[in-house]
Amino acid sequence: MLVQHILKSKSDDGVVTISSTATVSDAAQILSKRRIGAVVVSEDGESVRGILSERDILRELGRRGPDCLSDTVAQLMTADPRVCAPDDTADTVLTHMTEGRFRHMPVLVDGRMIGLISIGDVVKARLSELSMERDALEGMVMGR
Repeated sequence: MLVQHILKSKSDDGVVTISSTATVSDAAQILSKRRIGAVVVSEDGESVRGILSERDILRELGRRGPDCLSDTVAQLMTADPRVCAPDDTADTVLTHMTEGRFRHMPVLVDGRMIGLISIGDVVKARLSELSMERDALEGMVMGR
């Protein structure tokens, strides 16, 4: 399965972005309100400067306490995150996410962000694909 197929199966709420100058507290509020695990750091909604995840915030909270909430997003974000393209395979993306120990990946075309996929999106798509393969094999074995 390709990344473009995963994006098509998602609801089209768009990618949630935040400015690099916003505070970590602002980012945490967005994550909580939208019930998402990461925001893409972008000044224009198309370029990807970084990504800030709930894990990034929790890690810093544990290390420094609530003082980190007044930091800018740029101070905590992962700069230049790993990205993928619409024609990348789900297996390739899943491998990169697993090896890199991250859960979100912006999807870019010609340097412009067109979507964001999570490890949950990839696993869901892969499970659906495996279910269809199982059904087809059962059909062949049972003579359907």
